[in-house]
Amino acid sequence: MSNTAPISVVLADNHALVLEGLRSLFSAEENIHVLATASDGERLLDAVGRFHPDVVITDLQMEYLDGLGCLAQIRQICPQTRVLILTAYTDGQTMQSVLRSGADGLLLKTDPPEQAVQAVRQVMAGQLVFPAAARRWLHQAPAPTPATVLSERELEVLELLAAGKSNAQIAKQLHVSVNTVKFHLQKIYQALDVSNRTEATRWYLERPSP
Repeated sequence: MSNTAPISVVLADNHALVLEGLRSLFSAEENIHVLATASDGERLLDAVGRFHPDVVITDLQMEYLDGLGCLAQIRQICPQTRVLILTAYTDGQTMQSVLRSGADGLLLKTDPPEQAVQAVRQVMAGQLVFPAAARRWLHQAPAPTPATVLSERELEVLELLAAGKSNAQIAKQLHVSVNTVKFHLQKIYQALDVSNRTEATRWYLERPSP
């Protein structure tokens, strides 16, 4: 028997085939429990209000209320719930819109199914989850302006943070300790007047062009 705490999930998609596929995928996982499924935004919000799940996976485009609209409501109904947006779109505008909304991550319908399972575990561990397509787009973003309040090293940490890296992964890539990464993150949060990884990543994506 697994010692990992169970994770409760609510799924929403306006395509029955996708919804059933996700349900089957998570049902095979020992400690992930699907509490409800919904085919539109109205039913999703009802399920969140009733069950208060750990994680919601919602399609970006749905009837009555889309995924980002649902996200805003979920933040009010159940602030501790992590929200993953599901979409087939990989353009930069979509990536930016999802991040600006404060979502905990983005799942692509073209990705292997096991990545959805991994993403649920990652957001429960406090990580932001964005696919390779988003990271490629992030690397094409304009460089920070010379007037930025961050040092060169802090910008390196922030770029890796925005690419979805954990503290340990950032430390390994920059050849520093995890404590050093945490120190840089504290300075970044203070300099940008933000309080978490999502807000810092949002600042990185929305920073002005030089």
